[in-house]
Amino acid sequence: MDKTILSIENLKKFWCSESKLAVDISQLNINLGERIAILGPSGSGKSSFLKLIANDLRPSQGVIFFHGKNLAQWTARDLSHHRAVLPQSAAMNLELPVSLIVSLGRVSSIDQTQKNSITQECLRLSNASHLTNASYQILSGGERARVQMARVFAQLWDVKDALLLLDEPFAALDPYLQIALLKNLNQFATERRITVMAVLHDVNQALQFFDRGLFIKSGQLLVDASLDDISKHAFEELYGNQFLEFITDNKHRFLIAQ
Repeated sequence: MDKTILSIENLKKFWCSESKLAVDISQLNINLGERIAILGPSGSGKSSFLKLIANDLRPSQGVIFFHGKNLAQWTARDLSHHRAVLPQSAAMNLELPVSLIVSLGRVSSIDQTQKNSITQECLRLSNASHLTNASYQILSGGERARVQMARVFAQLWDVKDALLLLDEPFAALDPYLQIALLKNLNQFATERRITVMAVLHDVNQALQFFDRGLFIKSGQLLVDASLDDISKHAFEELYGNQFLEFITDNKHRFLIAQ
């Protein structure tokens, strides 16, 4: 039986002294183990929505329940044991070795005995083993993205039934690395029954690697459905442009913007 990990009721977030509504979602339930792609045009409220779920922003109205408990009542330490976040960018310019950056994901873990081996395995999953001894400060944007992915892997390494929140995690990576990391992410999440919610701009990444789509526009949740069931027309309505649709011989579906 599915178990709800996240529940939202009457969620609203305003900017500018309540003159601008950024997020307005009346009800949403997320089950354990789901892979959810959050899609929408730029400036639609996707990142603000993710920050509300991450507890990095507080709602103006409404409530978010995480594992049945009001998210606002979780302590930062307890939340770190059940939820990891990969933001769009991690502003860290300290001259620290990559291995130390990744091991920071283990700071709140009770068991520190395997920290070094876990760090190395997480770097491998992120295709970043060769960066172990490099200084984080000199890395490219794509290399930093892989290191930060390894850090959240380390945070949730020995955790079951957790939530992983990703905000455009693959934007700085070349296509091969994007696919490789998506495959490793799916394996990692499946083994631990981790729920993944990711803000994406690539609709084909969503179609190939995620189960459920949340379409957000002007802060509103327009569509919540299995990605297999969402029509091309719904994607066109979301983004305001036309798509060509292709179905491969092995039933994989692709949308190409015109």
